[in-house]
Amino acid sequence: MNPRTKHVLLLWLLVCSGGSTEAIEPISTSIAVGMAAALTGFLASYQNIFYYFHECCRPEWISFNRTGLEVDLESKLFGQHIASRIILKAVTGFMSNENPKKPLVLSLHGWTGTGKNFVSQMIADNVYKEGMDSSFVHIFTSELHFPHLSHFDTYKTQLQQWIRGNVSNCARSMFIFDEMDKMHPGLIDSIKPYLDYYDRLDGVSYRKAIFIFLSNAGGEGIIETALDFWKAGRDREELELKDLETVLSLSVFNNKRSGLWHTSLIDKNLVDFFVPFLPLEDRHVVQCVMAEMKARGLRPEQKVADQVARDIVYFPKSERVFSVKGCKTIASKLDYYT
Repeated sequence: MNPRTKHVLLLWLLVCSGGSTEAIEPISTSIAVGMAAALTGFLASYQNIFYYFHECCRPEWISFNRTGLEVDLESKLFGQHIASRIILKAVTGFMSNENPKKPLVLSLHGWTGTGKNFVSQMIADNVYKEGMDSSFVHIFTSELHFPHLSHFDTYKTQLQQWIRGNVSNCARSMFIFDEMDKMHPGLIDSIKPYLDYYDRLDGVSYRKAIFIFLSNAGGEGIIETALDFWKAGRDREELELKDLETVLSLSVFNNKRSGLWHTSLIDKNLVDFFVPFLPLEDRHVVQCVMAEMKARGLRPEQKVADQVARDIVYFPKSERVFSVKGCKTIASKLDYYT
């Protein structure tokens, strides 16, 4: 056993013992004193050793990997040229700023299976060493965490406490709100102060936190615009954010079934980017299948990918332009063909 390993084990023994003499008996007092001296020397040499054993709110565990995010967006997210560009620039700019004026607030919109959750995971994977498993990444799902309208006031209080407590613990916390289209309207307004341009609130700064909202709301407008481009014979890559951002924000703001309905977050311009996720075409579904085979350690086969893509439901039915569920059912369908 090398000296460093011995030191680590010694440290672990003393830490786990809680420092009590009873815990280390029957070791003699003289030996215990010697161990304490060794521990002191060890800590002087390796003062940051604890940070390597347990996730902490430090650069060792939280460090933005711009190249990693760029590669992930290019190689794993298909058919989303607008979203990819916005996400990369927004996250890079925010994480590079040591003194941001407010938290980063992203609102991702589009039909199911287009990549909203996937992008959230990519961001987490390239900010936190533990990715989505990080204790600093927090996910709220409307139907799970806020199911009953009768508990509305309780949810508001709990949500404020959760966010305040977690940001107090780590300024670089990330909060993901899934199913925003199923959240009770007005609930999300309870965290409005935390997203605003305040230096501190009750001694806590929220400026370095990231808030991501995921919603199907606004998907109809995105699909309508994409379909108009297709009918006009225009390439979907010609679509730009300006073609969708205004109609998207208005659609979400005026959608009574959305958690963002008439929210002050939009009214006060606290959402930094409304990110549209376009409906996926046949070629994108094929790319999803090929990527899934590769992720499983299988040799990607074009024939299999084409077959899986053919069995997906598309709309409009006559033209079969866009996948109804995007790439969401790809994994289960691939099981049938492999």
